Amino acid sequence: MRIILFLICWLGVNLSTAQKPLTYTNPVLHADFSDPDVIRVGEDFYMVASSFNMVPGLPILHSTDLVHWSILNYALQELVPEKHFDTLQHGGGVWAPSIRYHKGEFYIFYPDPDFGIYVTKTKNIKGEWSKPVLVEAGKGLIDPCPLWDDNGKVYLVHAFAGSRAGIKSILVIKEMDPTATKIISNGVMVYDGHEKDPTIEGPKLYKRNGYYYIFAPGGGVSTGWQTVLRSKNIYGPFERKVVLEQGETKVNGPHQGAWVTTSDQKDWFLHFQDKEAYGRIVHLQPMQWKEDWPIMGTGTGTTKVGNPVSLYSFPFRNKLNKPVPLQTSDDFNATQLGVQWQWQANPANNWAFPTPNGYLRLFSVYQKDSTANLWNTPNLLLQKFPAEIFSCTVKLQTHLQFENEKSGLVIFGMDYAYIGVQKNNGSNFIVYSECNKADKGAREKTTILTDMKSNTVYLKCTVRTGAVCNFAYSADGKTFFNLPQNFLAKPGKWVGAKIGMFCSRTNITNDAGFADVDYFNIETIEN
Repeated sequence: MRIILFLICWLGVNLSTAQKPLTYTNPVLHADFSDPDVIRVGEDFYMVASSFNMVPGLPILHSTDLVHWSILNYALQELVPEKHFDTLQHGGGVWAPSIRYHKGEFYIFYPDPDFGIYVTKTKNIKGEWSKPVLVEAGKGLIDPCPLWDDNGKVYLVHAFAGSRAGIKSILVIKEMDPTATKIISNGVMVYDGHEKDPTIEGPKLYKRNGYYYIFAPGGGVSTGWQTVLRSKNIYGPFERKVVLEQGETKVNGPHQGAWVTTSDQKDWFLHFQDKEAYGRIVHLQPMQWKEDWPIMGTGTGTTKVGNPVSLYSFPFRNKLNKPVPLQTSDDFNATQLGVQWQWQANPANNWAFPTPNGYLRLFSVYQKDSTANLWNTPNLLLQKFPAEIFSCTVKLQTHLQFENEKSGLVIFGMDYAYIGVQKNNGSNFIVYSECNKADKGAREKTTILTDMKSNTVYLKCTVRTGAVCNFAYSADGKTFFNLPQNFLAKPGKWVGAKIGMFCSRTNITNDAGFADVDYFNIETIEN
């Protein structure tokens, strides 16, 4: 009898444990991966996002559970046209892309608002991607998404950027050739959003149960909603339904994203939320179909508009096995930079070098003495803010040779600040510098903190809720001196604030000073 009672109790405990629901919290990526598009291939999920002027461009992220994501690769090792992007082009470059898998090949369509719509492809998503092909040239053609139809035809939907095209708030569909590399028809305007969906953009084209669907957000990045259009004909007319909006939640937008179906036939929607200095962070919403309309988030009926969820059941019960985290810290022990790093333009081959000795060497790059600030400096090595609250510590050994040569740890946006080392009157000093309205040409305000006792310094920045930043420095990596003032991080052009390093000089020479970065260590902090 005791054995039976024991088994009953043991079974009850284990059943209750086994049945305890696993949950996730939004955002699933508290990092600036703007305009996400997602596909599933087998048991793997792949996400692409806008990268604008940053290089390498077109990040590809990987997940096995839709919640935990890591950077897998970049489709663009340099931006094209190369000469154009050898100089910094804030807000240009790669806008909202789409990724698809068709007959054994991965395709990414992306727009450059100044040149047109490109496609790049590969059979190995972890490997090299093809040189981008210009599918259609034109100013302001943005946010393309293809569809391979059942009848063998290939279509492309896209929107327009008013800043370049002079028109906006409309969606058009065009036919492509069988290779999906060339437009072969005139565009058909399938939706005019001026009345109900101003600034409609980011369309994603799908087909289900005989309906063509266009998922597209309207109303603007920070104030809009998610609209879905459907029609039995590729060119419409399309019915309209709003399926996700902010409601009483704190998730403003919620803006464009992607529908994806798991291998167990459950539907999900990933989208972004604009969070100012933190950038456009990624949320995961449950999704279901009712009467051939998608219902997202908290929506439960055909007339109710869904709201974003903050906590929800985990997509898979069996995939919590040590997911790969988003890459942040770097000890520079590898022979190439970590995938978290990006430059502000196509990099020159003399900006930085990994070494076999466990550090990254940053050579100083010439910057005109008349240059007011770092806003147009291409050799900033940056990465995204990885969390709402985090700290970053850098060990730096400087070998500065010339007057005004400097290197440091920077928080970068339209306002920026850095703590670093600068050579003045033949000596090295730890300095703190701020620049407000850098994009408007404002000058830095620099304060000398102390003289350097050795070539080695530890630089630190702690980012708190609201993107409030505090800088500190140390001679030994143990005792840090915190600056009395805080700095409020600001976003860049279409991107969140970034954190990283730089090394620059104002004199022309046949040699350069440098800084050796031993490590760049990021630690996230719980609220």
